[in-house]
Amino acid sequence: MPDPSPLAPLVVVVTTGGTIASTVDEDGVSRPTLGGDALLGTAGDEAGVRVRVVEALRVDSSTLTLAQADLVRARVAEALADPGVAGVVVLHGTDSLEETAYLLDLHHDDPRPVVLTGSQRTADHPAPDAPANVREALRVAADGLARGQGVLVAFGGRVHAAAGTTKRHTTDLDAFAAPDRALPRAGALTAVGSPDAPWPRVDVVAAHPGTDGALLDAARELGARGVVLQGLGSGNATAEVVAAVARAVAAGVVVVLTTRVPAGPVATSYGSGGGGAELAAAGAIPAGRLRAGQARVLLAVLLRAGADRGEVAREFARRG
Repeated sequence: MPDPSPLAPLVVVVTTGGTIASTVDEDGVSRPTLGGDALLGTAGDEAGVRVRVVEALRVDSSTLTLAQADLVRARVAEALADPGVAGVVVLHGTDSLEETAYLLDLHHDDPRPVVLTGSQRTADHPAPDAPANVREALRVAADGLARGQGVLVAFGGRVHAAAGTTKRHTTDLDAFAAPDRALPRAGALTAVGSPDAPWPRVDVVAAHPGTDGALLDAARELGARGVVLQGLGSGNATAEVVAAVARAVAAGVVVVLTTRVPAGPVATSYGSGGGGAELAAAGAIPAGRLRAGQARVLLAVLLRAGADRGEVAREFARRG
């Protein structure tokens, strides 16, 4: 296939590692081994775009820190500083793709598309899913119809808005699902803090039937500035958890309440000693329809920028 025309759209591809960059060693273990150029192959030609590759990271996305995700954001911003770039594709591991996509979306104030994709199968699999995903991501990034839609996830033949999208299956090639109703696009955050500011500790604590408050207390004692509480049902727990939320809030920790249920909003309406109504009265902030991973990202970004509890509550109400 001939090279794309010099007039073809230019798409910057930012690589980070993940399964899409991984091969299987002689022990059967997958590790990210491939550099940026090796991942593209002929995808640019097939998508009819010119490609510029930037290798930001080469890691397993389950190990990704907020600081590393922010490095990816910086590389995307650098790419979009070039007015000749039509859009950006980020190749990413699927374990934390939803978190990085949302962090990018919270900072994205450019109409040009930023599209994340990856793969469920390694690069050396006999039937890899990466080539189709990359081609689709490149096409979307260069498509004028995708302008103004924020950060997107192109995977398994579907394209989703970043906000609210979660990994729904560990092995299916159609791995990601959007919420049943699109979350509102509230635009880029106006206050994001200094790029040199340290990232605060924000923990996720999961409730289960009969859970006590020990893990919430531990997070507070370990210096967490924020905690995302993953409740049951529409956002419920136990009286012991309610008491631990109250202790955390009294100590200045911001607690956000989400749910382990895949779809639907948090509703702070139940009582009975540990329901969402009591959690809210103790100071927990409902996350709306954001699930734990993306709620943690939003909370961390806000706390890093110096937001107080009231500002956090307003942003979750706008975005969740």
